[in-house]
Amino acid sequence: MMRTRPLKVALLGCGVVGSEVARIMTTHAADLTARIGAPVELAGIAVRRPNRVREGVPAELVTTDATALVKRGDIDVVVEVIGGIEPARTLISTAFEHGASVVSANKALVAQDGAALHAAALERGVDLYYEAAVAGAIPLVRPLRESLAGDKVNRVLGIVNGTTNFILDRMDTSGAGYSEALDEATALGYAEADPTADVEGFDAAAKAAILAGIAFHTRVTLDDVHREGITEVTASDIASAKRMGCTVKLLAICERAEDGQSVTARVHPAMIPLSHPLASVREAYNAVFVEAEAAGRLMFYGPGAGGSPTASAVLGDLVAACRNRLGQTTGPGESAYTRLPVSPMGDVITRYHISLDVADKPGVLAQVATVFSEHGVSIDTVRQQGKDGEASLVVVTHRASDAALTATVEALRRLDTVRDVASIMRVEGE
Repeated sequence: MMRTRPLKVALLGCGVVGSEVARIMTTHAADLTARIGAPVELAGIAVRRPNRVREGVPAELVTTDATALVKRGDIDVVVEVIGGIEPARTLISTAFEHGASVVSANKALVAQDGAALHAAALERGVDLYYEAAVAGAIPLVRPLRESLAGDKVNRVLGIVNGTTNFILDRMDTSGAGYSEALDEATALGYAEADPTADVEGFDAAAKAAILAGIAFHTRVTLDDVHREGITEVTASDIASAKRMGCTVKLLAICERAEDGQSVTARVHPAMIPLSHPLASVREAYNAVFVEAEAAGRLMFYGPGAGGSPTASAVLGDLVAACRNRLGQTTGPGESAYTRLPVSPMGDVITRYHISLDVADKPGVLAQVATVFSEHGVSIDTVRQQGKDGEASLVVVTHRASDAALTATVEALRRLDTVRDVASIMRVEGE
């Protein structure tokens, strides 16, 4: 028998994502009622600028007093899509205190304070869901948290930021430089007016922290994630990747150590072979590989941002939270029982592509090779070219630790014959 009293939802934020959530809740009300087992009513929408025209959003629901909205006491679920740390953190905590479950798309907050938020939800017997915080419409949090709960995940590797993927894709396919590709991304609406969070890797790093914590059942915060952006990637790097049969992607990589005693989480540009499925992920799309012991390699692909895709993930969580509300239960909370430490970037083992500007004279290659050997870094291939007293060396290593490679580069810079270390890029996805 279907319950007749509606479940009440408070919406915090009514921008691109929030307005789409409100629209879907209105236009799909009958379907949502059938799927949940009770009507769902949008009880209030908190915004900062109430006079802005919001097509399809009932004006009588709009308020600027978000605190009063989440304190009402009759709210069953709060949907938070305002982003940032504050006031989102305080509003979510207040919602928990007044007995409401929370659905959030706030990657920065979950990556920074996920443990505290989970603890607060557990204490109050309510839910915290955040599928939309990681990869838009792509189901990723729920498969890791539920579908693979009986398996052992060893690696998560993927493209989790559409803006940077669009920029790198344009640099690869059109030969554009970084600035030119960024301008195109901005014009098309893929990049914000201030693209720092995307191009410097902060957005991807927050997502990596969330994914690593869930995948490895341990606590990983944004501060634990090694982060490099794409602002230093040049047309020359893209051309070098092509000569190797590779392309350049900004990757989020979360790994369990071979001995199982620690994990790593990192975000940085990397060359990947064209034969790897991630190499074919174009435009602003996202894709993530999950490698588990029993399930093997799984790939999740789709639009990672935008109003409609993100709203889809939010509504999926809303349905789950409402069903739990009706059943007087809660979904899975934080699982951090392994308490694995997060290893520093210096311990990470991978391959490297290094471009050196050197003097064009005999013995330079031997000097460079000696430096690599002295630091225990084995060379896979070397390509040399030069004229008029100047030359370049492109060295691709076998697998080595980041610490060993860093020491090698510092020693190379001390050589009189090395004019500059033009670029260093990791090679992944073998």
